[in-house]
Amino acid sequence: MPAGSVRTKSVRSRTARKSAAASDIGHDIDLGFLSDAVGFYLRTAHEAAFRAFLKRVGDSNTPPWRMAILVLIDANPGLTQVALARATRRDTSSLTPALDDLCQRGLVTRIRQVSDRRSYALKLTPLGKKAMRQLKASAEAHERELDRLVGREQRTQFIQTLKRLAAGLAVDE
Repeated sequence: MPAGSVRTKSVRSRTARKSAAASDIGHDIDLGFLSDAVGFYLRTAHEAAFRAFLKRVGDSNTPPWRMAILVLIDANPGLTQVALARATRRDTSSLTPALDDLCQRGLVTRIRQVSDRRSYALKLTPLGKKAMRQLKASAEAHERELDRLVGREQRTQFIQTLKRLAAGLAVDE
């Protein structure tokens, strides 16, 4: 049997064990109010997805939301920091350190806009495009795993529910 097949089997059984353990959140303790709290399960699902993404990517310097920054800049060259903050639902003060890091790593450039000297247009560097392509391959595999757990046929409805939650809970600034 090829080494890859053995590893796949090992990963599957480890995944199955993790799945069983995750479904038993609070099994051995009383969660009280949390047992029916949507927010609690959103948070635990987010943390599990975050850890799984980092493990798959193997780069703790590029968490999922930084990858989202790269994807959005690539899809919208010249995007401003304010527009990026809106798209990622982050305030500019939490976005700035992430952009500083991506710029220092040579993945993103800030170009001062002629029309507004206080504003910067964001673009990926060639190194940023390469990094994004590599991250995208890992993200696609991660999405396939999420599809397996959510159910491919329920994906659209699940995303719509998450969007409705995000929009409904958005705080106007």
